[in-house]
Amino acid sequence: MRPPTIRDVAERAGVSKSLVSLVLRGSDQVRPEKRESVLRAARELGYRPNAAARSLSEQRTRTVGVLLNDLRNPWFVDLLDGLNSLLHAHGLHMLLADARLNRRTGQDPAGPLLDLRVDGLVVVGTLPDPAALGAVAARMPVVLAGAREPVPPGVDLVAGDDEKGARLVTEHLIGLGHRRIAHLAGYGAVGELRRRSFEATMREHGLADRAVVETGDMTEEGGYRAAVRLLNRPDRPTAVFAVNDITCVGALSAAEELGLRVPHDVSLVGYDNTSISRLRHLWLTTVDNAGHEVGRRAARFLLDRFERPGGEGRVHLATPTLEVRGTTFRFQRG
Repeated sequence: MRPPTIRDVAERAGVSKSLVSLVLRGSDQVRPEKRESVLRAARELGYRPNAAARSLSEQRTRTVGVLLNDLRNPWFVDLLDGLNSLLHAHGLHMLLADARLNRRTGQDPAGPLLDLRVDGLVVVGTLPDPAALGAVAARMPVVLAGAREPVPPGVDLVAGDDEKGARLVTEHLIGLGHRRIAHLAGYGAVGELRRRSFEATMREHGLADRAVVETGDMTEEGGYRAAVRLLNRPDRPTAVFAVNDITCVGALSAAEELGLRVPHDVSLVGYDNTSISRLRHLWLTTVDNAGHEVGRRAARFLLDRFERPGGEGRVHLATPTLEVRGTTFRFQRG
């Protein structure tokens, strides 16, 4: 059986093909009773518009390419949820591509999405060469979400306020009486901003000589190894601030393996408020980095550029909040 056509819908609804086209495009120039008649006929026939044909006629694919730097990072799930909810509300669909895999196979990370002629591009996370986005931005709207690297002119950037988030953590731990505080640092601009804010806050409280930094790779295994080094020191820190929740889970494993009670012997704090941090047997104190808001704002910037192309790139930093749970505790001296 052949699939139903727009002509079939028009005949079933008793209207013209042009009126069916207006209804399917969401036009407000159709009377409600006619609109309902057309939509009912389409449902009864199982009619689905030909997306390829519509793309050719409108010179748009109604798709947004999303280039994801790290599929393993659970914070990106919240970001993508916020992004997709607003795009879907405006009749747009996401196409995901794995930037890490594309690089390993020698492809241009954004190449497969550009080949599919997406209408715009959202880059999620840190790319090795953000400047390369300049050529893409000359062809279509581009938004960078969840990263803090410098971007080319005309590219919008949406992320969390990493300096403020790291300050919230550090002041929380100082307020609990901790003085020997360590930071399990990350990489890239985000990792650098969080580390510098931690060090600056410690310095402002006269604790610069008590601040310790161990560099990791922002994975659970990296967090475990770095925490083992920290917690075996003679001057073991009484609190550890990890660059993200995954790193913090690794630190939690290291503390338990070394026989340290969390939070009574050592307090731990993560970052990003991912679903992992909310697991009851972990229940991490962490920073909510407003992932859902970052995603929605990225979608809004993209939609704005569809309506008004060109112009300077904009920057929006979402406000983080501290989520105090079960892995921090007031330090008892002696």
